Amino acid sequence: MKKTKTMVASMTTLIRRTYPLTSRCNSLATIAAIQSQTQLPRESLQHHSSAEGRLRFSGRVFCSETGAGKRRNSGCWNCGEKAAFLFCNSCRSIQPVDDSVDYFQIFGLEKKYEIDPGSLVGKYKDWQKKLHPDLVHNKSKKERDYAAEQSAKVTEACRTLTKRLSRAMYIMKLNGVNVNEEETITDPTLLMEIMELRETISEADDSTALNQIRSQVQEKLKQWSDSFVEAFESQRFDDAVKCIQRMTYYERACEEIVKKL
Repeated sequence: MKKTKTMVASMTTLIRRTYPLTSRCNSLATIAAIQSQTQLPRESLQHHSSAEGRLRFSGRVFCSETGAGKRRNSGCWNCGEKAAFLFCNSCRSIQPVDDSVDYFQIFGLEKKYEIDPGSLVGKYKDWQKKLHPDLVHNKSKKERDYAAEQSAKVTEACRTLTKRLSRAMYIMKLNGVNVNEEETITDPTLLMEIMELRETISEADDSTALNQIRSQVQEKLKQWSDSFVEAFESQRFDDAVKCIQRMTYYERACEEIVKKL
């Protein structure tokens, strides 16, 4: 964690050298300016209403709430086959959503942070070949509803596990730790860096400069992701949450860069 914080600071120094700001603010002025200048999109670091320049950390909702409710696998609803999971291979009927099944189980993955994205996408495509609503347009309304719910959950599961940030938040949730979306970031150094990086992105006027910044930001995202793994596996959940907050910041910065490219 200490090493990562040091590297974050060095990135700020590099940004300053590459893209000097037109005016340099002192710490208090910078923090106050963030309220009016730093506004990230939905599901990101949002402004706190206080005058102390705090940023609100917004969490996400990952669970799929459906009309099926919580359900333990009790066999295929159509033929009674006990081995039925999301889809019954015996009668080829789509099963109702079972909320007790987590996203890792859907894809047959071990419940850990580091996964193989290629394998995940392959299994996602295999499921959609069986669950997509277009495949059951001539079936009963009940099964069409099951298909819509299962397909949506599998899509949500793939999207959540594919990205480092959402995967980190989800695996924390499975371990009983919810990231509090009311929690705020008050570290003046981080607040300063957020403003400076956003100004750097705003001032960059060509794709070469933007791609260089994105490369640096992606590297920092990877470093904080590695720090999350270390904290999570050591069950230092407070540190893991702090890593998630930094990952959120870098991911949102990448999204802003992509919008400008």
